[in-house]
Amino acid sequence: MKELSMIAFDLGASSGRGIIGRFNGERLEIEELHRFSNDPVEIAGHLYWDVLRLYHEIQQGLLKYAKSGRGSISSVAIDTWGVDYGLLDNEGQLIGNPYHYRDVRTEGMFEAAFERMPREEIYNNTGVAFQKFNTLFQLLSVKLNNPWVLEKARTLLFMPDLLSYFLTGEKMTEFTEASTSQLLDAETGGWSKTLLDTMSIPGHIFTSIEYPGAVRGKIKKSIGDLLGIGEVPFIATATHDTGAAVAAVPALEGSYAFLSSGTWSLMGVEVPKPVINEKTLQWNYTNEGCVGGGYRLLRNIMGLWIIQECKRKWDRRGETHSFGDLVEMADRCTPFAALIDPDDDLFYNPGDMPRKVQQYCADTGQRVPQSKGEIVRCIYESLALKYRWSVERLEEIIGKRLDALHIVGGGTQNRLLNQFTSNALKRPVVCGPTEATAIGNIMIQAMALGEVKDQSEIRQVVKRSFPTEDYQPEQSDIWDDAYERFLKITEK
Repeated sequence: MKELSMIAFDLGASSGRGIIGRFNGERLEIEELHRFSNDPVEIAGHLYWDVLRLYHEIQQGLLKYAKSGRGSISSVAIDTWGVDYGLLDNEGQLIGNPYHYRDVRTEGMFEAAFERMPREEIYNNTGVAFQKFNTLFQLLSVKLNNPWVLEKARTLLFMPDLLSYFLTGEKMTEFTEASTSQLLDAETGGWSKTLLDTMSIPGHIFTSIEYPGAVRGKIKKSIGDLLGIGEVPFIATATHDTGAAVAAVPALEGSYAFLSSGTWSLMGVEVPKPVINEKTLQWNYTNEGCVGGGYRLLRNIMGLWIIQECKRKWDRRGETHSFGDLVEMADRCTPFAALIDPDDDLFYNPGDMPRKVQQYCADTGQRVPQSKGEIVRCIYESLALKYRWSVERLEEIIGKRLDALHIVGGGTQNRLLNQFTSNALKRPVVCGPTEATAIGNIMIQAMALGEVKDQSEIRQVVKRSFPTEDYQPEQSDIWDDAYERFLKITEK
């Protein structure tokens, strides 16, 4: 076969990058093309995404490729985080800047929603865990506080679909992204008319849903000519970044859990259809879409956000350290001096995160960590123990043991946390690839172009193409003791 050159734009909550994927039918090679920051903007007390800048950066990445003389582009695709969206008016123009999922406008929306439909009924209808950033609660906030916006809106597009609309002019919604919204009917996979009607959210703003691997169209001629790339095919990949990352988990057999480790930690298993019962509701497990139409039964864990915010605070004070420096500091500190629940609401919003960690420890009667190393070690150990809690709940839900954990994403580079995770879980941990989201994005493009058959073949290519690193559990007894402490502290 002729070698394909595909470009994935992978946008996360703090940065974005364009990645070139070259596929020869057997192996995939990747190369970073363009990297840029993704900085939220606060205006008048609200937090927004700078979507036009993100679109500009995508154009810059395509322009860089055109100038590099690498030849034609086989296809392009975009993935981003979930839940956030933009609204278009009758003329296809953006109505305001898209809000950031950490904006305060969803405060109080749980209560407002449950007055209209009981919590259990919402969950049974959608199978999606309750997070205050879910699209459901964002739209309910608009309905209650700025109803004119929904009256003016003609189309809702989630962030990856909005950016693809800017490039192609096509208005569509991809399944894995839509599944994060808490607006889909778990039984039909379509928009929940019952939920939308009950919440008085207009159903006409939602587009048709397409599945990962659909050819959405081509980049508009005017843009292709401007950037020097021509009318390149545009693919609807798994546009939710976790959906793309899980597609690239190089596990070919066995019973395993996956962990997509980054700003958020997404811990789960793949299932053929949504799992909705008292346990998944009680423990706040969600059902999100997969390549091939299956589902990811998973739990959102606060993840490396807490570390990132600590580093941001220290950097602003002029106490600059790399993430590697912080890991080394943590490694030298006394184990299990203090523990936190990473999912406590205290850690959700930006702010003085080191102080928040100290406050949690003080409020729960523990020794308060003082040094940077002590704070970082507290966070890493607590994350590993939260992963154990999540795996044990998954095993109870699905009724079988999970023999290993596959970690993909940026967190695979943190060897200390990976070893802690293996220790806490008392089972093997397999790490890699780091760029799983971009790799999954690219291989779904290859599937759309007819060069791989399905999810199974994608994983075979990933396993051939990228190394992994294995961790085996150590010091199980002291981790068991720490887990008992963790449960007592976090379940008060």
